[in-house]
Amino acid sequence: MRIHIQNPYNDPHFAVTEAQWQAALARSPDMTGLEVSFARDDEGFARAIPEAEILLTWSRALRKRFPAGALPGMAPKLKVIACTSAGVDPALPLQDWLPDSIALLNNSGTHADKAGEFGIMAILMLQSHMPAFADQQRRGEWKALHASTLEGERVVIVGVGSLGGGIARRAKQFGMHVIGVRNSPGAHPDCDETYTTDALDAVLPEADFLVLACPLTDQTRNLLSRERIALLPKGARLVNIARGAVWDQDAVCDALDSGHLGGCVTDVAVPEPLPADHRLWRTPGMVVTPHISADDRARYNDRTLDILFRNIRALREGKPLPNRIDPARGY
Repeated sequence: MRIHIQNPYNDPHFAVTEAQWQAALARSPDMTGLEVSFARDDEGFARAIPEAEILLTWSRALRKRFPAGALPGMAPKLKVIACTSAGVDPALPLQDWLPDSIALLNNSGTHADKAGEFGIMAILMLQSHMPAFADQQRRGEWKALHASTLEGERVVIVGVGSLGGGIARRAKQFGMHVIGVRNSPGAHPDCDETYTTDALDAVLPEADFLVLACPLTDQTRNLLSRERIALLPKGARLVNIARGAVWDQDAVCDALDSGHLGGCVTDVAVPEPLPADHRLWRTPGMVVTPHISADDRARYNDRTLDILFRNIRALREGKPLPNRIDPARGY
């Protein structure tokens, strides 16, 4: 089986190396008969793709590399495209370019631990008034703001997959009451309550904290609208590690300016990168990080390859691929 790994041309920290590939093979000795090639430029991609059966690459380049009608012609042997990201929204809609004969995989499962730590860090920062203290520091203002522990605080997590589930697990460890909101019904092991997205308006008024950790799809775009922000209790705190387009960004800034929201940490924005003169940088109570919440530099590639091998194992055994994207849902 021929596998081609197309690394990002401008991000050496997350380029899969041959040493990491060999280490992954050592962890999975059943992965025999695999031939692998590596590239980070267009020429290397063009050489490898006609023979590749599996492509491992970044989702944001897929629509450029495979315009409508290009597949399966330019890659006649291709069976699987595996993305190194959990969200595949840059590739949507899949129906425009991806034939049914090729499975698209995401990287769900790689991010849970790192996203969980980032999420609980953000919640702790907001509980302890750190955004306000940062604002005060810039003004040279000494003003005490006291806080309590997280025990008993209510956190609503929208999206309890790999990212949100990791945050839910950490939140439970701090004694928080965790309310999960997800598309599919049913309990979650780290949530005290779970609801479908249809119930979002009913649970928002209960949120001391709201965490957005859902994929970006047609259904989640502008999910946190201006009207829904108004449903949050005064002083609620907000964390977004989903995508910038899942909320009304200006409405969030307005709610911070008015004092309706008590603080916000966001790892995502529209656009990305965020221009230096953008309002988000200047809004009091807002902390912005540059889309790094779920990327574990030391372990990301190792986990990515382990997930790829798990899916190859299922492919060989004729079983459903664990990370396969449903084109209709977009995740």
